[in-house]
Amino acid sequence: MKKRALLSVSNKQGLTEFAQKLHELDYELVSTGGTKRTIEEAGIPVLSISEVTEFPEIMDGRVKTLHPSVHGGLLAKRSNEEHVKQLEELDIKTIDLVAVNLYPFKETVAKKGVSEVEIIENIDIGGPTMLRAAAKSFEDVAVVVDPTDYEAVVSGLQSDELSFDIRRRLAAKVFRHTANYDAMIAEYFSGLTDEPFPEAYSVTYEKVQSLRYGENPHQKAAFYKKANFDGTSLAEAEQLNGKELSYNNIQDANAALEVVLEFDQPAAVAVKHMNPCGVGVGEQLHEAYTKAYEGDPVSIFGGIVALNREVDEKTAAQLKEIFLEIILAPSFSQEALDLLTTKKNLRLLKVDMKKSDSPSHKLTTVNGGLLVQDADEGSLENVELEIATDRKPTEQELEDLKLGWKVVKHVKSNAIIVAKGDRTLGVGAGQMNRVGAAKIAFGQAGEKAEGSIMASDAFFPMPDTVEAAAEAGVTAIIQPGGSKRDQDSIDACNKHGISMVFTKMRHFKH
Repeated sequence: MKKRALLSVSNKQGLTEFAQKLHELDYELVSTGGTKRTIEEAGIPVLSISEVTEFPEIMDGRVKTLHPSVHGGLLAKRSNEEHVKQLEELDIKTIDLVAVNLYPFKETVAKKGVSEVEIIENIDIGGPTMLRAAAKSFEDVAVVVDPTDYEAVVSGLQSDELSFDIRRRLAAKVFRHTANYDAMIAEYFSGLTDEPFPEAYSVTYEKVQSLRYGENPHQKAAFYKKANFDGTSLAEAEQLNGKELSYNNIQDANAALEVVLEFDQPAAVAVKHMNPCGVGVGEQLHEAYTKAYEGDPVSIFGGIVALNREVDEKTAAQLKEIFLEIILAPSFSQEALDLLTTKKNLRLLKVDMKKSDSPSHKLTTVNGGLLVQDADEGSLENVELEIATDRKPTEQELEDLKLGWKVVKHVKSNAIIVAKGDRTLGVGAGQMNRVGAAKIAFGQAGEKAEGSIMASDAFFPMPDTVEAAAEAGVTAIIQPGGSKRDQDSIDACNKHGISMVFTKMRHFKH
């Protein structure tokens, strides 16, 4: 008896070549709609699905393969005598190969101005059902969801056998594919129904690349991207020069990107181990970079620099002077590229920063679980500042306080920023107590801390951090407030003539 193959694909890549090879292998081809027309136009014999089901396609094609003649032929176990007997009694032929890919739901959602009606019409029903049925029966049915697998499948069939391992691998790919498809649909409907944290949280990501290793050489790793994410993302960056990105490179570059997106004016951000070590703003990009570099000329070495304007020749000449792992920017002038690409290992990333929307959720894995929260999009635009002290900040202090607040949001807690004159001077990150973080930041700033501001990601439970700030020469502080002992810190500020501003917003970053 001739073997039978069912082909129904939205992606026609390689279809006619695959169909021709199957025909040459004496497979009887069955197909639907546009797939059938494509095969027929190539002069390859093919049956209509209606000839198999003896039932017309109905409801604009919504129902065509949902039929016992299809699913009986897929789900029957050839090793089960009762199943085989039922097939014979019902005159159902087995289906030995299925090649199906699904309605373009992801692509439809991504279209500008698309209607809900069109999106829903691009939810495939019959396709996933056939794929799952064929994958469940992988011992008897070869199932192909990816056109890049056609050649390997044909090669296996020509040698008269598709091994058990290959069939199971193909089935595994099918179940990943349908799970990915369903997760995108679930996410879309959860958005329509305003259910950000439903009873079951389904997320799906698509592989960008395998990585040489993870944080350390003994850890395997890969980079995935979120389907249809419409914001600024390293997953969409264009690499213009340098070695392949590592796991740590991507982590650090993303941290730098998140900080630089906080600024509208020309800005430069240097990052080391996911913490900013220098941030500067200026009228020109080279001025901003100079300020970022001077903020910590030691830590920036071997770090990542993010810039929010096109890198020009003058800025590129400055960047070239030291060893950097990555420079990322919205674009690079040709003169800048000519300079920077002389360093063959320096990674240059072109990132579209016009799409600056942040992800709506942040995900963190824990052993056996997943924490999901809203992304921290809080800014001073969302709050009314409260001046808690007798002295008000000057205009320059207020500008520096705003810069410090934008940066401290992205520093690991406990976090302290010392800044002055549109630049950071010291960063205290990831400490077990706040005064410890302050002392690190002041130590880094040194004598430059005189007349500076201090930003803290959370409130002061006691006045010791204020006392350390006063000793370092700080003249203004920004912090959330909200401690039961706020008055102790206010009194300490008043004693030293320091202005202190409450934001009523915390920025813990664990």
